[in-house]
Amino acid sequence: MSETRRDRLDQPREPGRMQLPRFDPEAFGRWSESIARYMGTAKFIVYMTIVIGAWFAWNTLAPDAMRFDPYTFTFLTLILSLQASYAAPLILLAQNRQTDRDRLGMEEDRRRAAMQKADTEFLTREIASLRIALGEVATRDFVRSELARLADELDEAAHRREKRARMEWEEDHP
Repeated sequence: MSETRRDRLDQPREPGRMQLPRFDPEAFGRWSESIARYMGTAKFIVYMTIVIGAWFAWNTLAPDAMRFDPYTFTFLTLILSLQASYAAPLILLAQNRQTDRDRLGMEEDRRRAAMQKADTEFLTREIASLRIALGEVATRDFVRSELARLADELDEAAHRREKRARMEWEEDHP
């Protein structure tokens, strides 16, 4: 007797062991979003209006024997209530999924903004340190002015030496 308990039809199932069907929440969420997206279109409203108009026309203009929903349109009311009772939770599920996506997007935007701020602050500090370092570095104009000053000093020194040498020569050769 190697039969398992679940295979035996003469024995009741153990309480609490009922298995509900499993479904993929992501697939169900995508399905609900597609329904909510379709219900939010003009196409759906037009089709719904055509169906309700045809329902009214059939049940008011058709012979009495062919009418399936008399004047108070109880069956139509039931159908529309059923449609609304399923549409509302599907729309809410789609909105919740969109809210989750928006939240993740905002978190990613915050993370990127923080990274950009950190990068900007780093670059600002680098630029400031370069400005300080450049303040101590000679610029092209500074080097030119220093070279011109040195050339003038050398010219003056050469002129003094020449003058001294001429004076010495004049003293030596009267």
